[in-house]
Amino acid sequence: MIPPEEIREHVKKLAQRISKDYKDKNLLLVGILKGSFIFMADLVRELDLDDIEIDFMKVTSYGEGTESSREPKIEADMSINPQGRHVLIVEDIVDTGYSFKSLLEILKARHPASLKTCTLLSKSERREVEVPIDYLGMSIENRWVEGYGLDTNERGRQYPFVGARK
Repeated sequence: MIPPEEIREHVKKLAQRISKDYKDKNLLLVGILKGSFIFMADLVRELDLDDIEIDFMKVTSYGEGTESSREPKIEADMSINPQGRHVLIVEDIVDTGYSFKSLLEILKARHPASLKTCTLLSKSERREVEVPIDYLGMSIENRWVEGYGLDTNERGRQYPFVGARK
């Protein structure tokens, strides 16, 4: 569906926008594990910023299936206190919106200086809960995808492309 070259172009464009918006600010990027780790690594390498911090949270909503439970669970919390920091959530994909909404509520309650969102992929036709996406790589059709960090039961993350699973 999405070859490596196209992914790289979208990551570079996102990094340029983020670098411009956070120039002269301390930025705390919070990657959502496990899916965002490849995207986050590539994004960080493209940022033109001097003052960044990186942290992670692990949130699950799918388990071993391909349908969201609509009840996301935080399995690992961040180690850096986001209070007073400019926080950017980095996610691999937003589909129903439940996990993203929960993350936003949790992080807003921690009083960051600002809170924005970044996702490589969005399945807007699957959205059941509206959530803000400040930095969007690309919208995709409603198909199960894997590769570039996205998985099916922990398999398929290693592919350099995003492909639709049959």
